[in-house]
Amino acid sequence: MSFIITNPEGKTSTASATKATLDKYGVKIALKKFTDGTIYKPVAIPNSYRRIKIKKPTFVEAVEQFLTSQVNGIAQSIDIIVFVLILGGCIGIVHANGAIDAGMASLSKKIEGKQMLLIVLVMALIAIGGTTFGLAEETMAFYPILIPVFLMAGYDTMTVVGTIFLGTSLGTMASTINPFSTVIASNAAGINFTSALPLRLVMWLTCLIVGILYVTHYAEKVRKDPTKSIVYDQYEADRVNFLNLDTTDTKQVFTIRQKLTLLVFALGFIIMIWGVQQKGWYFTEISVVFLAVAYIFAPIAGLNEHKFIESFVSGAADLLGVALTIGLARAVSIIMEESHTSDTIMHYFSQQIAGMNSLAFIWMLFLVYIVLGFFIQSSSGLAVLSMPIMAPMANVVGIDRASVIDAYNWGQGFISLLTPTSLILMSLMLVGINFDKWFKFCWKLLLIEFGICLAFLAIGLFVY
Repeated sequence: MSFIITNPEGKTSTASATKATLDKYGVKIALKKFTDGTIYKPVAIPNSYRRIKIKKPTFVEAVEQFLTSQVNGIAQSIDIIVFVLILGGCIGIVHANGAIDAGMASLSKKIEGKQMLLIVLVMALIAIGGTTFGLAEETMAFYPILIPVFLMAGYDTMTVVGTIFLGTSLGTMASTINPFSTVIASNAAGINFTSALPLRLVMWLTCLIVGILYVTHYAEKVRKDPTKSIVYDQYEADRVNFLNLDTTDTKQVFTIRQKLTLLVFALGFIIMIWGVQQKGWYFTEISVVFLAVAYIFAPIAGLNEHKFIESFVSGAADLLGVALTIGLARAVSIIMEESHTSDTIMHYFSQQIAGMNSLAFIWMLFLVYIVLGFFIQSSSGLAVLSMPIMAPMANVVGIDRASVIDAYNWGQGFISLLTPTSLILMSLMLVGINFDKWFKFCWKLLLIEFGICLAFLAIGLFVY
């Protein structure tokens, strides 16, 4: 086994794959990361930057390069795009089958009268969906089901938003195997996403527990004394408006078919983790797993042939924008690589962080992703746009690239709790709550979660 070293002019040479070679070139990464496949993309050699002369393209050549790069970007991302579309199709079938809605309705019925347990289980289940397959917009369907249940339990509409929105937001922020953030970002960074899974699971569990405690504390305070509600001015009006809703959905039966559908869907993710970790699977193999899941859905979902195909196509269509964004974002990377812009940017940033210790660097990167996440709401788009630049910077300060993935995940996830372009405005509109009241409700939780993120980023420097 050997390393291939490419100089600024594009000429290559080989060197033995040993720690001595890494030390010689100042690459502060454990040799095992290369030999076990954790890192499978090129790594920048520190202090190797050199200005080179390149031919400036004409206007026609620049336009041709611009358009060609987009086609090439989609072509080079085809394995990821296929995976996203197949997974979207599976999600479409699960929703058409009614498994998630029926499961939530069944849960609400079974724990009726056990108010706190209702919040705990609903938040936990939604957070599991968030951290595994990016459950987000789909949670909008839960509001009509759960609002009457929560109001009858003595809670207010803010509790409903806190339970559903925080459940999905904290789940997606602390993503573990979410294909649309963690997996794609790890791929763009050139590392195996399972290598950092244990710490991310602990992070997810910590964020979820804190979120549940925060919401239940508020909810129980309101149940015991409604005047403590942040939305007390609309307390009675909410009961008039929402308790007259048709709640027949809460009485629907959670069928064997729906239970089997959810079980098979969950098994798909378990197999995906096993395959990536134990067999070195990539997006092609993962796509095969979920394509098989779709075929298994056919006889068990209870949908006729027309409805089954329509649901699969509709689910895939919902993620077509995500799929194309991945390809087009890759086009940006192609242009930056071919024009050597990414090397120049990397050199500039490496100079800025030259004297920065690892902790200061990763905390600063977390803040950068908070800003980027405000403007770029697509987690997959932000990942493929930023990782080719940000991930190699980890080598400059001698930290694992997994820490950069964490800074990305937690930074863009944290700001989604507040940014108007996220789901929060849609959620608040469904229950008629103003944004200022939402901020009044969650600002303390924001400070707590911010501190948790910083703490786990620091822990990651020692764990990875």
